[in-house]
Amino acid sequence: MTKLVLWDIDHTLMATRGLGGELWAQAFREVTGVELRRQASVTGSTERVILRETARLHDLPYNDELFESFAHALSTVHVRRVAELRERGHALPGAAAVLDRLAEQGLRQSVVTGNVRGAAEVKLAVFGLDDYLRLDDGAYGEDGEERLELLRVALARNSARREDAVFLGDTPADVAGGLEAGVRVVAVATGRTSADELRDAGADAVLDGLTDMDAVLTAIVA
Repeated sequence: MTKLVLWDIDHTLMATRGLGGELWAQAFREVTGVELRRQASVTGSTERVILRETARLHDLPYNDELFESFAHALSTVHVRRVAELRERGHALPGAAAVLDRLAEQGLRQSVVTGNVRGAAEVKLAVFGLDDYLRLDDGAYGEDGEERLELLRVALARNSARREDAVFLGDTPADVAGGLEAGVRVVAVATGRTSADELRDAGADAVLDGLTDMDAVLTAIVA
């Protein structure tokens, strides 16, 4: 029986409609002094990996200190531009209603995201989703490089068995990480990956979105 619901954030619960890339570029410039020419692939990855690979593309050295400085800068940029984030981005249709219903049913909910925690908290608060989630019990870009690592961290923080957890994400990387971690995976085709591709990746259930409450609840608590 499902007791813990873990959510990816970007393109699963919300969309920033291009602003996320702008904020990332601003933080990169502030920390490195270099204008962003090209960003490494972000789909299904974590900020730590994206920064390391982007630094390599710009012939810049990477170390933990750079990541820590970048994480702080990225979080601060999100705070400074929160009004713009609110104007341009949005929670995905049905997201708040689903979180609310699951909370009413007594399910514990948290996040597993490649975002650094400061940025994740800002985005969730801006779109009114943070009240439903136990953010201290989640896993973030600071906690590892791959989804598998982050899921293991989140399970440990929630003292949860893998068979009691379900993970919702929108990318093949989310699906692969969930399967490796041994949790049930519900894929949501609200990102760049089609429903068929998510099924082919091995998701236990695939949703077209979060607006069909009955379908969402069936997938999550099955």
